[in-house]
Amino acid sequence: MAVSAVDCPCGRRDAAGQVLPYAQCCGRYVEDESTPAPDAEALMRSRYTAFVRERADYLRATWHASKRPSRVSFDAGVKWLGLEVRDNQVIDDDHAEVEFVARLRELFGRAVRLHERSRFVREEGRWYYVDGDHQ
Repeated sequence: MAVSAVDCPCGRRDAAGQVLPYAQCCGRYVEDESTPAPDAEALMRSRYTAFVRERADYLRATWHASKRPSRVSFDAGVKWLGLEVRDNQVIDDDHAEVEFVARLRELFGRAVRLHERSRFVREEGRWYYVDGDHQ
């Protein structure tokens, strides 16, 4: 899949306040399995982006094996509206938590806020999503 020059769906901004291009932000992880996200927040942002782009392959690859679903499906008509990272807590070298709010609109127009504190673990140099608590 070609990496486009559009803004990254995760909304990460550079020092000038401009949204980073997909290729310079989450695209480098989502499109290239040999490039792991450097920390839990980057992984969480790239997983949000994978939901926006319906990249089940990336989502499964970054889910910890102990919790990984056999398949990932996407709800028809969902429009992802934005991501806000509220907290990024490094617990130790191999454990972290990220609190975020993702906004979306369902097929029939209902607005939804997904507020979660997610847990991540690093194994053999790669971060994985383990699970999360909905707030």
